[in-house]
Parts: sequence; C-alpha cells; structure tokens
Amino acid sequence: MIFNVMNKRSIVAFALFVSAAACSPAHSPAAAPAPAPLAADSLPNDVKWVRTSAEYRALTRQAYALAGDRLPELSRGLPAQGWAVILDADETVLDNSEYQRRLAVTHSPYDPKRWSAWVNERAAAAVPGAPEFTKLVHSLGGRVVIVTNRSMAECDATRANLQSVGISADLVLCQPPGEGNKNPRFERVQNGSAAPGIPALTVLEWLGDNIQDFPKLTQAARNDSTALGQFGKKYFIIPNPMYGSWERVH
Repeated sequence: MIFNVMNKRSIVAFALFVSAAACSPAHSPAAAPAPAPLAADSLPNDVKWVRTSAEYRALTRQAYALAGDRLPELSRGLPAQGWAVILDADETVLDNSEYQRRLAVTHSPYDPKRWSAWVNERAAAAVPGAPEFTKLVHSLGGRVVIVTNRSMAECDATRANLQSVGISADLVLCQPPGEGNKNPRFERVQNGSAAPGIPALTVLEWLGDNIQDFPKLTQAARNDSTALGQFGKKYFIIPNPMYGSWERVH
C-alpha cells in the first residue's frame, strides 16, 4: 500500500514537472554586454590624428595660406563686394572632431538627432587657419559664403557657431529639402539669386574637405587628372580622414 501511494505521488510529480516545462518560455541566450567605452587614448587613429596631431594643424594652415596667397592676384581689378570665396562648413571651417570623439568612445553610429543636438550646442571649434583666411577675404574686399549641407533647421545655430569662433560669413546657405547636391547653390551665388540683397558674385575660390564641395566634381575625379587641375589654383582641400563621400568608393 505504501509502495502504491509513493508510486502515484511520483507519477503526479513527474506529470506536473513535464507540464510546467511545456508551458515555460524557451530559454533565450543572454544579451551580449554593451561594449565598454573607449579610453581617451584609444580613439580611432583618424579621430585622434585630427584632434591631436601637429600634421593636421600644419596641413589646414598650409591650405588656407596657399588660398590666401592666391587671392590678391585673383581679385585684382574686381569691384569690392563683387566677388566671393565659397567654403564648406563642417571640417572646413568648423571642427566637429569632438562630436566624432563622443561617437567613438560610446561605440555609437551616426544619428541625425544626436547630430542636431551637437549642432545646437554651437560648440564646434574653428579649423586652424579658417578665421584668419576669412578676415583676409574681407580685408581685400570680398565676401565669405558658406555652402553647407546642414539642414535649414540647423542654420541659425550654424551662423551663431561661426560667429563665436571668429568667422563672419556674409551668407550661409544651408541645405534646402532634397538638395544634397551643392551645385545649384553655387550657381545661385553666381547668378545673384542666392539671397535678397546679394548681387551676382564672381567666385574666385572654393574650399572644402569633400570632393563634392567643388563645382561638378565627384569621386570619379580620382581617375581623371584633368578634373583635379584647379586644386592649388582655385580649389583648396582641407584634410578630413574621419568621414566623407570617399567611404562609398569600392
């Protein structure tokens, strides 16, 4: 009798165990732990180079010095306020390496909301050589035009950031919706339709960190030496190893 009772109890216990196991959710592997933040001295080489190297500062100053040396000759005989230079904003006159550092240390991808928050901090430093160059343009009677693919919603913060680092722009053209290509804005500067009160301007120089900051140029120019012929004459490139259209080249 005792044996039968114990046997029945065992059978019931086993049945309950099987039933509970069938109703329990399947075991999921534990989520991978988030990567540990990078130490300050472990930044990717591209970001570290821009933020800490003497070479980066030498190259940006060299580009701006060469562009400045060309201006007196290029502007000779032109009416004051009738000519301009066009510059990109990010990594050309504004240094966003702090934003890139923040992404790196948290292993974060580019995010538009986080980028807009950075823009609205108005905390980007000046690229070395940029403030002095823009002052030279004004002293020679020219206008400083910034053509950037920052959004229209970010334009006021961009103007304020430029002003805070000593760059007085006569015109800042941000990206209208759907106009990632800068060439239409280049043309509007030249034909006088860019902004009220700004006449048609003779553009003497373009400065940027991306090949697409220059009229009608793309990464295809890497295979066409003639397309690169204006660099050092009217086009001047600022080094940016952190990001750019070159990332999509295969």
